Amino acid sequence: MKFIGIIPARYASSRFPGKPLAMLGGETVIERVYKQVSSILTDVYVATDDERISNTVQSFGGKAVMTRSDHKSGTDRICEALDKIGIFYDVVINIQGDEPFIQKSQIKTVMNCFDDPQTQIATLGKHFKSMESAKNPNSPKIVLDNNSYALYFSRSIIPFVRGYEKSEWIERYPFLKHIGLYAYRTDVLRAISRLPQSSLELAESLEQLRWLQNGYRIKVGLTDVETIGIDTPEDLERAEIFLRENKV
Repeated sequence: MKFIGIIPARYASSRFPGKPLAMLGGETVIERVYKQVSSILTDVYVATDDERISNTVQSFGGKAVMTRSDHKSGTDRICEALDKIGIFYDVVINIQGDEPFIQKSQIKTVMNCFDDPQTQIATLGKHFKSMESAKNPNSPKIVLDNNSYALYFSRSIIPFVRGYEKSEWIERYPFLKHIGLYAYRTDVLRAISRLPQSSLELAESLEQLRWLQNGYRIKVGLTDVETIGIDTPEDLERAEIFLRENKV
């Protein structure tokens, strides 16, 4: 099976403009992401709408594809990039450009989901360790069926554990955090990129609900590795501390 990794990276960001080019431990965030992905995948590209990002990627020997600036999601951006690359791949892996600590094991777990011929889309989940972290609406929750396919994603805490104080819920149910690494069979990627936004997606502001609502199945692999996404300047400061303490 032939895999490609595509890293969507925009310069514009309401919370942290230019974050792919922010410096982290002497390297740009996008270079760190690229190196992590290249440690397991041979074919890796950055899909961007900004020449500064494209030039930076090429300066460290990476491959970049220029895409339109009007895409509403990273999924749409990687679909255009795939068309421009012009090579057939069985599975496309979408790695966020603000995840400099993404691990080889996490990418491998998503790849292994496609050993199941029924898998159309794959992503990752990690068990929450505390109710405090599970309460965070910026950490979407997943509930699964018995075959590890997603039943639903929500910013709310799901499921509701009846008969217990909320502080006790974490001891009664293994709540699962969504880690936003995706992979798609190529034909599925092209199909979902043509779907209009759905009512559930608009309600929760979670793109993957568009796919579920249209009948696509999402396989969820489990990881025990925590990642630090760079969404704000404060996240970058935490990442610097993490880098120093763990010598990643």
